[in-house]
Amino acid sequence: MRFDRNAGLLGLTALAMLAGCATTREGGATEPPLVVERYGGAPSRSVRTLMVLVHDDDRSGVAPDYAAFARAAVARVPGSAFVTVLRPGYGDKAGRRSAGETAGAHGNGYTRDRIEQVAASIEVLRRRYPNARTVLIGDGGGAAIVANLAGLRPMLADAMLLAACPCALPEWRTMMAKTDPAFAQPVQSLDPLQTVGGVAPGLRAAIVVGEDDKVTPPALSRTYAEALALRGIATEFTRLPGQDHEILDDPVLLQILAELAEAVAMPAGNI
Repeated sequence: MRFDRNAGLLGLTALAMLAGCATTREGGATEPPLVVERYGGAPSRSVRTLMVLVHDDDRSGVAPDYAAFARAAVARVPGSAFVTVLRPGYGDKAGRRSAGETAGAHGNGYTRDRIEQVAASIEVLRRRYPNARTVLIGDGGGAAIVANLAGLRPMLADAMLLAACPCALPEWRTMMAKTDPAFAQPVQSLDPLQTVGGVAPGLRAAIVVGEDDKVTPPALSRTYAEALALRGIATEFTRLPGQDHEILDDPVLLQILAELAEAVAMPAGNI
Protein backbone atom coordinates (compact mmCIF):
# COMPACT_ATOMS: atom_id res chain seq x y z
CA MET A 1 0.00 0.00 0.00
CA ARG A 2 1.10 3.60 -0.60
CA PHE A 3 0.33 6.57 1.59
CA ASP A 4 -0.96 10.00 0.65
CA ARG A 5 2.01 11.98 1.97
CA ASN A 6 -0.29 14.54 3.60
CA ALA A 7 -3.53 12.73 4.33
CA GLY A 8 -2.73 9.18 5.39
CA LEU A 9 -3.57 6.04 3.49
CA LEU A 10 -5.51 6.52 0.26
CA GLY A 11 -8.82 4.85 0.96
CA LEU A 12 -8.71 1.98 -1.48
CA THR A 13 -7.46 -1.55 -0.89
CA ALA A 14 -6.41 -1.66 -4.52
CA LEU A 15 -4.00 1.28 -4.18
CA ALA A 16 -0.33 0.26 -4.44
CA MET A 17 3.11 1.91 -4.73
CA LEU A 18 3.68 3.80 -6.54
CA ALA A 19 23.38 20.30 -16.18
CA GLY A 20 23.85 21.06 -18.81
CA CYS A 21 21.37 22.26 -21.37
CA ALA A 22 21.34 21.53 -25.09
CA THR A 23 18.46 22.81 -27.18
CA THR A 24 17.50 21.00 -30.36
CA ARG A 25 14.83 20.49 -32.94
CA GLU A 26 15.57 16.87 -33.82
CA GLY A 27 16.65 16.65 -37.45
CA GLY A 28 16.60 14.34 -40.42
CA ALA A 29 14.32 11.36 -40.78
CA THR A 30 14.00 11.07 -37.00
CA GLU A 31 12.57 14.57 -36.49
CA PRO A 32 9.57 14.62 -34.13
CA PRO A 33 6.44 16.18 -35.62
CA LEU A 34 6.42 18.75 -32.80
CA VAL A 35 9.14 21.13 -31.62
CA VAL A 36 11.21 19.74 -28.75
CA GLU A 37 13.82 21.14 -26.39
CA ARG A 38 16.36 18.82 -24.82
CA TYR A 39 18.28 19.15 -21.57
CA GLY A 40 21.20 17.00 -20.50
CA GLY A 41 24.42 16.44 -22.39
CA ALA A 42 24.84 12.66 -22.06
CA PRO A 43 25.14 10.63 -25.28
CA SER A 44 21.70 9.30 -26.18
CA ARG A 45 22.67 5.62 -25.88
CA SER A 46 23.98 6.13 -22.34
CA VAL A 47 20.76 7.70 -21.04
CA ARG A 48 18.95 5.42 -18.59
CA THR A 49 15.93 7.62 -17.91
CA LEU A 50 14.15 9.80 -20.46
CA MET A 51 11.84 12.39 -18.93
CA VAL A 52 9.38 14.00 -21.36
CA LEU A 53 7.26 16.96 -20.25
CA VAL A 54 3.96 18.02 -21.85
CA HIS A 55 3.16 21.59 -20.87
CA ASP A 56 0.10 23.29 -19.43
CA ASP A 57 -2.57 25.21 -21.35
CA ASP A 58 -1.92 28.88 -22.02
CA ARG A 59 -4.34 31.33 -23.62
CA SER A 60 -1.45 33.26 -25.16
CA GLY A 61 -0.41 30.26 -27.26
CA VAL A 62 3.08 30.45 -25.77
CA ALA A 63 4.13 27.52 -23.61
CA PRO A 64 5.38 28.15 -20.07
CA ASP A 65 9.15 28.16 -19.55
CA TYR A 66 10.27 24.90 -17.91
CA ALA A 67 14.04 25.38 -18.24
CA ALA A 68 14.70 25.67 -14.50
CA PHE A 69 12.62 22.60 -13.71
CA ALA A 70 14.24 20.60 -16.52
CA ARG A 71 17.76 21.42 -15.34
CA ALA A 72 16.86 20.57 -11.75
CA ALA A 73 15.39 17.23 -12.84
CA VAL A 74 18.45 16.29 -14.92
CA ALA A 75 20.73 17.18 -11.99
CA ARG A 76 18.60 15.11 -9.62
CA VAL A 77 18.17 11.97 -11.76
CA PRO A 78 21.46 10.24 -12.68
CA GLY A 79 21.92 9.15 -16.28
CA SER A 80 18.92 11.12 -17.50
CA ALA A 81 17.77 13.36 -20.32
CA PHE A 82 14.84 15.76 -20.16
CA VAL A 83 12.79 16.84 -23.17
CA THR A 84 9.94 19.33 -23.35
CA VAL A 85 7.43 18.97 -26.20
CA LEU A 86 5.57 21.96 -27.62
CA ARG A 87 1.95 20.91 -28.05
CA PRO A 88 0.27 21.47 -31.45
CA GLY A 89 0.03 25.15 -32.34
CA TYR A 90 2.01 26.36 -29.35
CA GLY A 91 5.11 28.51 -29.57
CA ASP A 92 7.96 29.22 -27.17
CA LYS A 93 9.83 32.35 -26.14
CA ALA A 94 12.49 31.63 -28.77
CA GLY A 95 9.87 32.05 -31.50
CA ARG A 96 9.61 28.39 -32.51
CA ARG A 97 6.15 26.92 -33.00
CA SER A 98 4.73 23.43 -33.43
CA ALA A 99 2.43 22.76 -36.36
CA GLY A 100 -1.31 22.65 -35.75
CA GLU A 101 -3.78 24.69 -33.70
CA THR A 102 -3.85 25.25 -29.97
CA ALA A 103 -7.68 25.01 -29.68
CA GLY A 104 -7.62 27.61 -26.91
CA ALA A 105 -7.40 26.97 -23.19
CA HIS A 106 -10.90 25.88 -22.22
CA GLY A 107 -10.30 22.16 -21.98
CA ASN A 108 -10.68 21.67 -25.72
CA GLY A 109 -7.06 20.85 -26.52
CA TYR A 110 -7.04 17.18 -25.47
CA THR A 111 -8.55 15.74 -28.65
CA ARG A 112 -7.49 12.43 -30.11
CA ASP A 113 -5.66 14.01 -33.05
CA ARG A 114 -3.62 16.30 -30.82
CA ILE A 115 -2.85 13.45 -28.45
CA GLU A 116 -1.63 11.39 -31.40
CA GLN A 117 0.66 14.24 -32.51
CA VAL A 118 2.26 14.27 -29.07
CA ALA A 119 2.48 10.48 -29.13
CA ALA A 120 4.27 10.53 -32.49
CA SER A 121 6.92 12.87 -31.08
CA ILE A 122 7.41 10.67 -28.01
CA GLU A 123 7.86 7.63 -30.25
CA VAL A 124 10.70 9.40 -32.08
CA LEU A 125 12.31 10.39 -28.80
CA ARG A 126 12.15 6.83 -27.50
CA ARG A 127 14.02 5.69 -30.59
CA ARG A 128 16.58 8.43 -30.02
CA TYR A 129 17.14 7.10 -26.46
CA PRO A 130 16.91 3.33 -27.05
CA ASN A 131 18.30 2.26 -23.66
CA ALA A 132 16.14 4.49 -21.49
CA ARG A 133 12.97 4.00 -19.53
CA THR A 134 10.46 6.76 -20.23
CA VAL A 135 8.79 8.94 -17.59
CA LEU A 136 6.06 11.17 -18.99
CA ILE A 137 5.37 14.37 -17.03
CA GLY A 138 2.21 16.39 -17.54
CA ASP A 139 1.56 19.85 -16.11
CA GLY A 140 -2.04 21.09 -15.93
CA GLY A 141 -3.68 20.50 -19.30
CA GLY A 142 -0.56 18.59 -20.31
CA ALA A 143 -1.33 16.17 -17.49
CA ALA A 144 -4.70 15.41 -19.09
CA ILE A 145 -2.87 14.66 -22.34
CA VAL A 146 -0.34 12.41 -20.60
CA ALA A 147 -3.09 10.54 -18.74
CA ASN A 148 -4.92 9.96 -22.01
CA LEU A 149 -1.68 8.85 -23.67
CA ALA A 150 -1.19 6.28 -20.93
CA GLY A 151 -4.62 4.86 -21.73
CA LEU A 152 -4.46 5.06 -25.52
CA ARG A 153 -0.76 4.31 -26.13
CA PRO A 154 0.33 2.31 -23.08
CA MET A 155 3.65 1.21 -24.58
CA LEU A 156 4.93 4.81 -24.67
CA ALA A 157 5.59 5.15 -20.94
CA ASP A 158 7.06 3.23 -18.04
CA ALA A 159 5.89 5.85 -15.54
CA MET A 160 3.96 9.10 -15.44
CA LEU A 161 3.87 12.10 -13.15
CA LEU A 162 0.72 14.22 -13.32
CA ALA A 163 0.85 17.70 -11.78
CA ALA A 164 -2.35 19.70 -11.19
CA CYS A 165 -4.38 17.51 -13.53
CA PRO A 166 -7.93 18.30 -14.73
CA CYS A 167 -8.33 14.54 -14.85
CA ALA A 168 -12.11 14.42 -14.34
CA LEU A 169 -12.76 16.53 -17.41
CA PRO A 170 -16.57 17.07 -17.35
CA GLU A 171 -16.52 17.98 -13.65
CA TRP A 172 -13.61 20.37 -14.18
CA ARG A 173 -15.24 22.12 -17.15
CA THR A 174 -18.53 22.46 -15.27
CA MET A 175 -16.68 24.08 -12.38
CA MET A 176 -14.75 26.44 -14.67
CA ALA A 177 -17.91 27.41 -16.60
CA LYS A 178 -19.23 29.12 -13.46
CA THR A 179 -16.72 31.91 -14.00
CA ASP A 180 -15.90 31.51 -17.71
CA PRO A 181 -18.84 30.72 -20.05
CA ALA A 182 -16.43 29.51 -22.76
CA PHE A 183 -16.00 26.31 -20.74
CA ALA A 184 -19.70 25.52 -21.28
CA GLN A 185 -19.19 25.00 -25.01
CA PRO A 186 -19.05 21.34 -26.15
CA VAL A 187 -15.61 19.90 -26.87
CA GLN A 188 -14.10 16.79 -28.43
CA SER A 189 -11.44 16.40 -25.74
CA LEU A 190 -10.96 12.96 -24.22
CA ASP A 191 -11.59 12.50 -20.51
CA PRO A 192 -8.78 10.56 -18.76
CA LEU A 193 -11.41 8.70 -16.75
CA GLN A 194 -12.72 7.26 -20.02
CA THR A 195 -9.30 6.09 -21.24
CA VAL A 196 -8.00 4.79 -17.92
CA GLY A 197 -9.01 1.23 -18.84
CA GLY A 198 -6.16 1.05 -21.34
CA VAL A 199 -3.38 1.93 -18.88
CA ALA A 200 -0.73 -0.79 -18.76
CA PRO A 201 -0.78 -2.81 -15.52
CA GLY A 202 2.99 -2.31 -15.07
CA LEU A 203 2.90 1.49 -15.24
CA ARG A 204 3.95 3.44 -12.16
CA ALA A 205 2.07 6.66 -11.52
CA ALA A 206 2.49 9.67 -9.25
CA ILE A 207 -0.24 12.30 -9.05
CA VAL A 208 0.51 15.59 -7.31
CA VAL A 209 -1.73 18.60 -6.65
CA GLY A 210 -1.58 21.73 -4.52
CA GLU A 211 -3.84 21.63 -1.47
CA ASP A 212 -5.06 25.14 -2.33
CA ASP A 213 -5.37 24.68 -6.09
CA LYS A 214 -8.48 26.56 -7.22
CA VAL A 215 -7.95 25.81 -10.94
CA THR A 216 -7.70 22.02 -10.73
CA PRO A 217 -8.81 21.17 -7.18
CA PRO A 218 -7.41 18.08 -5.41
CA ALA A 219 -10.68 16.15 -5.81
CA LEU A 220 -10.09 15.89 -9.57
CA SER A 221 -6.66 14.32 -9.08
CA ARG A 222 -7.88 12.03 -6.34
CA THR A 223 -10.71 10.73 -8.53
CA TYR A 224 -8.23 9.73 -11.22
CA ALA A 225 -5.83 8.23 -8.65
CA GLU A 226 -8.66 6.06 -7.36
CA ALA A 227 -9.53 4.97 -10.91
CA LEU A 228 -5.93 3.87 -11.45
CA ALA A 229 -5.91 2.12 -8.09
CA LEU A 230 -9.00 0.12 -8.97
CA ARG A 231 -7.07 -1.23 -11.96
CA GLY A 232 -4.19 -2.25 -9.70
CA ILE A 233 -1.87 0.43 -11.08
CA ALA A 234 0.99 1.37 -8.72
CA THR A 235 -0.08 4.90 -7.82
CA GLU A 236 1.02 7.56 -5.34
CA PHE A 237 -1.29 10.51 -4.67
CA THR A 238 0.19 13.59 -2.98
CA ARG A 239 -1.32 16.90 -1.92
CA LEU A 240 1.13 19.74 -1.32
CA PRO A 241 0.14 21.91 1.67
CA GLY A 242 0.01 25.63 0.99
CA GLN A 243 0.47 25.23 -2.75
CA ASP A 244 -1.85 26.40 -5.51
CA HIS A 245 -1.88 25.49 -9.23
CA GLU A 246 1.78 26.22 -10.00
CA ILE A 247 3.66 23.40 -8.26
CA LEU A 248 6.60 22.36 -10.43
CA ASP A 249 8.95 24.44 -8.30
CA ASP A 250 8.00 22.53 -5.15
CA PRO A 251 10.92 20.41 -3.86
CA VAL A 252 8.56 17.63 -2.80
CA LEU A 253 7.38 17.24 -6.40
CA LEU A 254 10.99 17.06 -7.60
CA GLN A 255 11.70 14.40 -4.98
CA ILE A 256 8.66 12.40 -6.13
CA LEU A 257 9.92 12.62 -9.73
CA ALA A 258 13.38 11.41 -8.68
CA GLU A 259 11.88 8.45 -6.80
CA LEU A 260 9.66 7.58 -9.73
CA ALA A 261 12.59 7.74 -12.16
CA GLU A 262 14.75 5.59 -9.88
CA ALA A 263 12.00 3.00 -9.60
CA VAL A 264 11.82 2.44 -13.37
CA ALA A 265 15.36 3.37 -14.53
CA MET A 266 17.20 0.97 -16.81
CA PRO A 267 19.99 -0.66 -14.75
CA ALA A 268 23.37 0.78 -15.72
CA GLY A 269 24.80 -2.66 -16.44
CA ASN A 270 22.13 -3.28 -19.10
CA ILE A 271 23.27 -0.45 -21.37
